[in-house]
Amino acid sequence: MVCTVSVGRLGVLLFLGVRAAHGAPCESLATLALPDTTITAAAHVPAGGYCRIEGVVAPSVRFEVRLPDAWNGKFQGVGNGALAGFINTFGMELALARGYATASTDTGHAGSPLDGSWALGRPDLVEDFGHRGIHVTAVAAKAVVEAYYGMPPARSYFVGCSTGGKQALTEAQRYPDDYDGIVAGAPANFFTHLTAASNWVSQAVHEDPASVIPASKLPAIAAAVLAKCDTRDGLTDGLVADPRRCRFRAKALRCAGVETDGCLTDAQVTGLEKLYAGPRTSRGRQIFPGFPPGGEIAAGSDAGPGGEPSFGGWETWIVGTMPGIAHLIQDAFFKYLMFEDPAWDWRTLDFDRDVRATDAKLAAVLNATDPDLRRFRDRGGKLVMFHGWSDPAISALNSVDYWQSVVRAMRGRRRTDTFLRLFLAPGMQHCAGGPGPNVFDAVGALEQWVEQGVAPERLVAAHRTAGVVDRTRPLCPHPRVARWDGVGDSDDAASFTCTRPGR
Repeated sequence: MVCTVSVGRLGVLLFLGVRAAHGAPCESLATLALPDTTITAAAHVPAGGYCRIEGVVAPSVRFEVRLPDAWNGKFQGVGNGALAGFINTFGMELALARGYATASTDTGHAGSPLDGSWALGRPDLVEDFGHRGIHVTAVAAKAVVEAYYGMPPARSYFVGCSTGGKQALTEAQRYPDDYDGIVAGAPANFFTHLTAASNWVSQAVHEDPASVIPASKLPAIAAAVLAKCDTRDGLTDGLVADPRRCRFRAKALRCAGVETDGCLTDAQVTGLEKLYAGPRTSRGRQIFPGFPPGGEIAAGSDAGPGGEPSFGGWETWIVGTMPGIAHLIQDAFFKYLMFEDPAWDWRTLDFDRDVRATDAKLAAVLNATDPDLRRFRDRGGKLVMFHGWSDPAISALNSVDYWQSVVRAMRGRRRTDTFLRLFLAPGMQHCAGGPGPNVFDAVGALEQWVEQGVAPERLVAAHRTAGVVDRTRPLCPHPRVARWDGVGDSDDAASFTCTRPGR
């Protein structure tokens, strides 16, 4: 006896395991008429086994749809990174490998994801980047899917991390009818404050040359944090299981004499303390969470939850003699989207006046912080969030803060658990990589939840070195944590139980 999902059309497709009958030849979709949309290319790609459609939604939201010959009956939208400007072909390839019809968009502008010059004098493009682009792409792509296969997708999913995670939450909040299930990884959803936090980091460790923390000192910082906090969960495994319980102080590394790579100068101690504390106003109000201790150095792992390459650690995003990725993004953001002045100097950002002004101008367009997800919940939507505790780009505490805001808005964790689960990964960096287990199937867990009503009680994550799995560990729905049984192999997920903190 074969068990299929409850949705009839999808169940039939999965049961038969055959290609859906095409409603139209691939090339004929070049003349498909859709509102405010122009199809610019349509061609079958025999080597990939899919039909490739390119189009533009007015005024300039470029999108691509890929339609597999062996279709699973479902659709998956994939997100972008940084300031977008590109089609995420890698994410689409991952979706195609699972049989999904899939789509991605540049959100209305083309170029480097670190470039913001497209925003000068174009509030319409800022709105497309902020929320409209991903929505109109979902509408157009699903119409293309229906035209090609002769039927609409039985289920629709969205998967994104970083800016893609922000886009994921934007869909749940603004456009709850677009997707049945959403994966939101390391979301940059508090975008106006995240960029302020990145500027805070730049001012802390780059404005004064004496404050620069060279990458050569990261091993000493990481070792000192682990010496202080690694064993708090009962294991010595090179991971800080819950950085919120770590009471590491940067001054413990202050040089007693001659400066070496094993210690920090007074200026470097001050800078590191600011990274952990996060940005505040002159009156002490927290603008954005600081970085939890425990993620100060990169350690290899092949890929992230969906096969994504690692984006590096602190030396890539934060420290070193050259400003990292986070600096370049915030600099472009404030120059072009906020102040609209290419000559603006990042050293001049005022964390009182300018953060308020940024919120007034852009929060309503760019941020995805609304905790009221009732419309998404009431139509049966499911949301899986994940974040690495060692993320050097976006503090994982931001995801905790958003989850808590949803719990309050939904009037309790039990109500929230029916449609939203947050998974925090010790040792995982930005969307992928790091010393902790960081390869897990969030999409598969979401499919089970949406299609079979089985909520994810754990995600089994793996760490790989040179392609070989050397550790597995369960990721538990927040606020539960993985606890070792004290007997079994501590590198085997089967030896862990998800339990409440402190137990």
